[in-house]
Amino acid sequence: MPDPAVASFFKERKDGWLKKNIKPAMDDGQVNEIHRECERQFSLEEWLPKAARRAGQISISTHPCTFTHPGAKKNKNGDSTTIIARAESRSDGFLRSGNVQVQDDALGNAAALDVYKFLSLVLEDGRPLLKHLEENTELAKEQLSIQSESYTELRNGFLAMTETGSENITSSKIKQVYFPVDSDYHLLSLLTPSGIVFDLRKRLDTLRFGDEVKRARDAKRSNEHYQQGYREIYGLTTLGYGGTKPQNISVLNNQNSGKAHLLLSAPPVLKQRTMHFPKHDFFSQSVRYHDCRELFQNLHTLYQKDDNNVRVRAARDEFYLGALDYIVERMWQLKDVASEQYNPEYHHLPKSQKIWLLGDEEHEQIRKSSDDWLEDIQASTVTFIFHGYEKILGKKAIKLGDAEHRHMKNLIQQHREVLR
Repeated sequence: MPDPAVASFFKERKDGWLKKNIKPAMDDGQVNEIHRECERQFSLEEWLPKAARRAGQISISTHPCTFTHPGAKKNKNGDSTTIIARAESRSDGFLRSGNVQVQDDALGNAAALDVYKFLSLVLEDGRPLLKHLEENTELAKEQLSIQSESYTELRNGFLAMTETGSENITSSKIKQVYFPVDSDYHLLSLLTPSGIVFDLRKRLDTLRFGDEVKRARDAKRSNEHYQQGYREIYGLTTLGYGGTKPQNISVLNNQNSGKAHLLLSAPPVLKQRTMHFPKHDFFSQSVRYHDCRELFQNLHTLYQKDDNNVRVRAARDEFYLGALDYIVERMWQLKDVASEQYNPEYHHLPKSQKIWLLGDEEHEQIRKSSDDWLEDIQASTVTFIFHGYEKILGKKAIKLGDAEHRHMKNLIQQHREVLR
């Protein structure tokens, strides 16, 4: 008795054939004749022997050469070798043949794809018919027992689909690389593990377009709570194999409409470092006079005025404190990256600057218990402002005297707490 999968296969074939051949203008006699012809063509006695003879037009392969080039299956020596990889499964952490269970692919004459589908039928015991044929089981004998031809002849015909040939023959159309082995090279032909490729597509499509995912997306669009979340896969690339004739590439390619997905494979995008922790001195490596150019130019305009009233002096002090704000801002930026960038082997800062910039517990205690370090930072801040004006204005700068230097020092002293 035919297995339910086998019975369903032939029913599907009959329905499709009848739909194609019965025309509305036919009378009952013609329709009955078409039905009889259908039963004859798709009877086991008629179909199985023809299918067994056509099986050799299809080759089972785990790595079809046609994914590189549709014409790679033929070369001047004949057919390229069909590869069936049966690698051992190992816990080596690699996604490779043997470590994943995927469906075998097939390539060859597209007109014989129905034979491949027949042999791929999963019987009641959960195993495909082809596997039963390879193991010569009783269930295989039961499904292929007919009077018009012996089981052995049918089996041999169908198993021609799994023959790989005695010689390894490649094709000039297959991409090849020289791979170093010891002091020599092996010339390797690169083939596509189509079972893995399309299993990846199936998993990605389920992850992206499954029923649960659709419901979760609908809830998000409606701003509604949905207990089961969903994930997105970004940066996918879709490849097309075979153009308008995906069946010319392989069976799995035809079943997937010639489309396969590639995950994003790109070097990591490194975060550009805008802050570099100083190695020797904060005031020469982490702050620049140029950043305060506008401030010093406005200060110069103020110096050129003949007035020396309270308002002018207040404006002058605002410019000095603007430079102080710039130094404080850079200080806090460096504190944020100190834990990542500071390395005592490469950074040889003055002790006062280590206490000032490093946020570890040891230097935190020193900052709170002593002000000696702060005196050095104040002095360097005054020097930065004093010389910064002269550097930016150059020959145009008005020569500042000791009195102005003392005023800067007193002003910074009054606002020293912002430097802690």
